[in-house]
Amino acid sequence: MSVSLFTSESVCAGHPDKMCDAISDAIVDAALAADPHSRTGIETVAGANRICLFGEIKTKAKLNYEQIARDTVERLGYTNPAWGFSAKESEFSNDIHEQSPEIAMGVEDDDGAGDQGMMFGYACNETPELMPLPIALAHALTRRIDEVREKGVLKWLRPDGKAQVTVRYEHGKPVGIEKLVAAVAHAEDETADAVRAAVIKYIFVPVLEQYEFALPADADIVVNGTGLWHIPGPESDAGLTGRKIVVDTYGGYARVGGGAFSGKDPSKVDRSGAYAARYIAKNIVAAGLAAKCEVGLAYVIGQSRPLMQTIETFGTAKVSEKELFAFKDKLLDTSVKGIVGMLDLRRPIYSQTSAYGHFGKKDLPWERIVA
Repeated sequence: MSVSLFTSESVCAGHPDKMCDAISDAIVDAALAADPHSRTGIETVAGANRICLFGEIKTKAKLNYEQIARDTVERLGYTNPAWGFSAKESEFSNDIHEQSPEIAMGVEDDDGAGDQGMMFGYACNETPELMPLPIALAHALTRRIDEVREKGVLKWLRPDGKAQVTVRYEHGKPVGIEKLVAAVAHAEDETADAVRAAVIKYIFVPVLEQYEFALPADADIVVNGTGLWHIPGPESDAGLTGRKIVVDTYGGYARVGGGAFSGKDPSKVDRSGAYAARYIAKNIVAAGLAAKCEVGLAYVIGQSRPLMQTIETFGTAKVSEKELFAFKDKLLDTSVKGIVGMLDLRRPIYSQTSAYGHFGKKDLPWERIVA
């Protein structure tokens, strides 16, 4: 019998890297809401008691960058200065500058890509959202960690955390959960044993029941591997926009391109090209043309159409390669203008992507299944 294991991780919305993604995407959304043709490449760094903005922008919008950043940090739960980082008391600096005219002239009216690079999109029939099971479960766990904190189910939780899931496959099909891992920041008066018991009861069990899997053996469950975790956020570990690109995509189950997503407007094909590739792959699987599909695209700055377009179905295709490409061509024009227009990407929709992945969320345009 062919047996294999695969592990994916996710991080909570209050993880330092995800907080930086959230700030960068909040700026993108604010710019697009006021000026749909805004061009953004926003990088956020969060360290001990400090928030720093870098990058480029071209927009008619009048943005209060500091207010956007502080509001985002507060929404994510960093309200206690004792943690060494908080919405009101952390220092703030802004070094965002005007977009390079040499880049701007190549992307006017979405005629050219805002950068070079390759992008990959993936889909498979392991879950209802057509995502690999390990990353779908990991996202569900971190979403649940945040939910029980925000709703006050576990009042001692603090806004940072991670989850990791190892799935057992037999003959290429997921059949069980081998390992479960969570790391959660918590109040000082909670014991390690109490934290472990609550995480299993209120986080692991409800999520696994939703996916109809049983808990692994007790020895295969790890909660806070170092024993205790009290100080959340950038005081303990600095954050940076775009550093969780594997969490943002397919949990390592499929290839990823060279560029991150958050902070970028859709002229940046790192973002829009990856969304287009997922859209094509998901619709191929949803149409029953293959059980697994990875779509590859590559662009060069200033040029509209991709230099490379590939479709890999890992031997699961039900139709010919020619028919797959014909399906793709009918589904989506993969020029920059075609992607931005057909997926309606010049809207303030990106803040919802900054936590729990950019794929598998049914209300996003690149997740739409064409009947």
